[in-house]
Amino acid sequence: MSAVTKGLRRSTSRAAVRRAVSKTAAKRRATNAKTARPKAKRAPARKPVARKSAKPKALKSKKAASKKLVAKKVRTPRKPITRKAAPRKPSVAKHSKSSLPGVKKTQKLAAVRALRPIAVAPAPPRQPTLDESAALKAFERAHKEFTRGHFGEARNQFRALLEKYSKVSEVAARSRTYLAVADSRMRTESILPRDADSLYDRGVIELNRGEYVAAQEMFERALKREPEAAHIHYGLAATRARLGSLDLALQSLQRALDLQPTLRVRAQHDHDLTSLRNDPDFDRLVFQPRL
Repeated sequence: MSAVTKGLRRSTSRAAVRRAVSKTAAKRRATNAKTARPKAKRAPARKPVARKSAKPKALKSKKAASKKLVAKKVRTPRKPITRKAAPRKPSVAKHSKSSLPGVKKTQKLAAVRALRPIAVAPAPPRQPTLDESAALKAFERAHKEFTRGHFGEARNQFRALLEKYSKVSEVAARSRTYLAVADSRMRTESILPRDADSLYDRGVIELNRGEYVAAQEMFERALKREPEAAHIHYGLAATRARLGSLDLALQSLQRALDLQPTLRVRAQHDHDLTSLRNDPDFDRLVFQPRL
């Protein structure tokens, strides 16, 4: 072959190689561009908006008129609100500047006094009638005899009071009560023993039982029959100390010690005389020997 044909073949082969290289390079660039670009997200499909059908204006106006008529029928009439009228204050008459000084003050004071409540004075106590006052006096006389122990005389006076003033209800009711007690005491007197020693023994029994009033009565009855008995005075002192009559108990104890000084030792340890131990007169009588 000639040199010209060899040169042509070499040039064509080089051009073919260059074309092939350029094609591969273009393919690489295309693939690189595809990989580099991010894939675009597809937007979600939107729902078709439902459009309301346009109503004719005539129908709308008819329905609105019917609704207004129904609302007028349903509404209930409101009751009128009644307000209480405030109490009127007493009006004070106004005077001109040319009026006398002090007139306004006196009128205001009069208005204030008129508003104040009027104090009602309590009714005076009822005065007793002549029969009531006489019945009360008779009751007091009979009660004195009863407290002294004169039950026979008290019984007679209560009976006379009931015969004369039975219409005075309160005094008559009290008189009946005291009359019943006086009758019972008179019956017990008929049963009681007559001698002083028996009455003293009965008094000691009542004292030990705690019946101090009955014991005092027995000792007093015994002293009426034998007034100089020291042991009876001592028993009466113990009974009165139990009842709380301290002054009378000290008098009876002093009388007993005057009559029989040996009772002083007994009095120092007697529990019936406990209420007298704080009294200085008791110490003088019992613990200090007499000269």
